[in-house]
Amino acid sequence: MTDLQHPVQRPLPPGVPGDRLDQALDAFVDALGAEKVHTSEQALLDVRDPFAFATWDDYTASAVVMPTTVEEVQEVVGIANRFGVPLWTHGVGRNNGYGGPAPRVRGSVVVSLRNMNRVLEIDPDCAYAVVEPGVQWFDLYDAIRAGGHKLMVSVTDLGWGSVVGNSLDNGATYLPIAQDMGAACGMEVVLANGEVLRTGMGAMPGNRSWHVYKRSLGPSIDLLFTQSNFGIVTKMGIWLMPQPECYMPLRLRAWREDDLGPIVDTLRTLMLERTIENVPQIWNTISHASVISTRAPWYQGEDPIPDDVIDRMARELEIGRWYMRFALYGDEDVVDLRFRKVKEAFERIPGVEVWGEKHAPEEMHDLQHPFDRVQAGVPNLDINQMTGWYGGEEGGHVGFSPVARLTGKDATALRDLIRGLVEQKARLDYAAVLIPTNARSFVHVTLVIFDTKDEAQCRRAYDTAKLLVEDAGKLGYGEYRAHLDFMDLAAEQYSFGDHAYRRFVERIKDAVDPNGILSPGKQGIWPKAMRNGG
Repeated sequence: MTDLQHPVQRPLPPGVPGDRLDQALDAFVDALGAEKVHTSEQALLDVRDPFAFATWDDYTASAVVMPTTVEEVQEVVGIANRFGVPLWTHGVGRNNGYGGPAPRVRGSVVVSLRNMNRVLEIDPDCAYAVVEPGVQWFDLYDAIRAGGHKLMVSVTDLGWGSVVGNSLDNGATYLPIAQDMGAACGMEVVLANGEVLRTGMGAMPGNRSWHVYKRSLGPSIDLLFTQSNFGIVTKMGIWLMPQPECYMPLRLRAWREDDLGPIVDTLRTLMLERTIENVPQIWNTISHASVISTRAPWYQGEDPIPDDVIDRMARELEIGRWYMRFALYGDEDVVDLRFRKVKEAFERIPGVEVWGEKHAPEEMHDLQHPFDRVQAGVPNLDINQMTGWYGGEEGGHVGFSPVARLTGKDATALRDLIRGLVEQKARLDYAAVLIPTNARSFVHVTLVIFDTKDEAQCRRAYDTAKLLVEDAGKLGYGEYRAHLDFMDLAAEQYSFGDHAYRRFVERIKDAVDPNGILSPGKQGIWPKAMRNGG
């Protein structure tokens, strides 16, 4: 958390005078109870961007409300409409690297759904669960185990996040069921006018296919509620995966920087033919080293770590210049066959090594390596230390995450662009994780890591991320989600047809949220009153 020596002053939302905000807060207390409405300095610190410099207050909330029922969420949006107070909603608030729990508009009231944390249903026959937005990956995993279900949940790298929140931001998870962010199915949504809507088959009362069929009669609108500000999701179905007979986490290690292109091209072929069905990750040396080491033992200079030192890190830590994690699942003889194909294909690249070890389902919970547990659907927090590369416990990062075709040519082009700007403009180390979310595309997750105590370094990191947005956009690479600080800039890159896409979603925003109360500015979607500098 931010140093308490830097007090947080409660800001006012745009166009909302202090007395009206006070009236709104009194109304929240009357509707929810005082224990669910927070305005203390600590409460506001808790919903800051955890990686912003201590004195920056661009994205500071005015209050936090914490409803626990759908009816209370309806009360919150009703009060916000009555007093014209903007809201900013999160599930658990762990969207770190993209702004965390902080609101896009200074002075917004944060609606934290972390106490709506019930696992409502686990269906062992059709392998799905229904969860509220405050359910963390740990919670769902524990509920599956407590019920004795032979099922796996596809989790993120850090298990403290919201199942719903991650899905709504198109966050990646790694089991085969989660390719293309495909595990979510069926939502309940509170709209800005207080109505409760159910998507897909859930629009029919009592429909038994709500969480097993992704389409609907007529337009399917589920995706309208991802990365948008058209409603507040209060329930969601999440698909689970039956435990396989055999689980085999795999490693690939390459010793040359230029092996990236051949690795990506080989991976695409194996994923297209479905030999590999999960969501792999390709780590460069710096990103992987940040999980298992710190910067200081390797290099003391303030400039980016030079290649000869990176080569030494790669050898001594035995992680190579590129290190890929991926996995196979299924009957043991099928896994054996696929492993032989994978090993033969990748090891045609000189110097590349592929290895792994098979496990039975009952072993997955106790696997030693966090990568192996994550790919087995076992949530943990073991890689959280990577932000400490520069600042130790007060390290942070900004995420820059463009999407590209899953080709060696595109992977190399993005690497060269991003590494060049991070090292030259931010004067920081280039840390990257490439995530092929399906067999045809990947997300280049750039971790611009810095010391949050060093304001100049923080500013260089944030400013360089903005340069990356623009320069990558010129080459045809757009972000799949953006940090609060450059959401508008990221949206600006999607300008085909004189911004036809933006104008279309703005028309939807005006229709479903005419007062503009729900998360204004999220991913560049602004209500009418706040457009054009309003």
